[in-house]
Amino acid sequence: MSITKDQIIDAIAEMSVMDVVELVSAMEEKFGVSAAAAVVAGPAGAGEAAEEQTEFDVILKAAGGNKVATIKAVRSATGLGLKEAKALVDGAPAPIKEAASKEEAEELKKALEEAGAEVEVK
Repeated sequence: MSITKDQIIDAIAEMSVMDVVELVSAMEEKFGVSAAAAVVAGPAGAGEAAEEQTEFDVILKAAGGNKVATIKAVRSATGLGLKEAKALVDGAPAPIKEAASKEEAEELKKALEEAGAEVEVK
């Protein structure tokens, strides 16, 4: 006599949460697998393309040789006051703008690099 998948699912549905946890642990030991790995690998299909990134973070890595120009560029890009912009530049590496569009991130990177700063877009 064999048990169907539906019968197994019905039996699991009637179990308490603790019993299900013990069942999963026992199955992991018996078959030498991890339920966490199966969950992570499960949704990824072979034909799926990687989703294109739509939000970017602009990170100031270093102020560069012309710190004053970098502070001015940060102020114009962020709207911060002089003191806040100076503190941000002095605290490099630091995020300048988070969740920016690709175009906005590239424009900001270009402006900061023209001021002499070292910038990274993630």
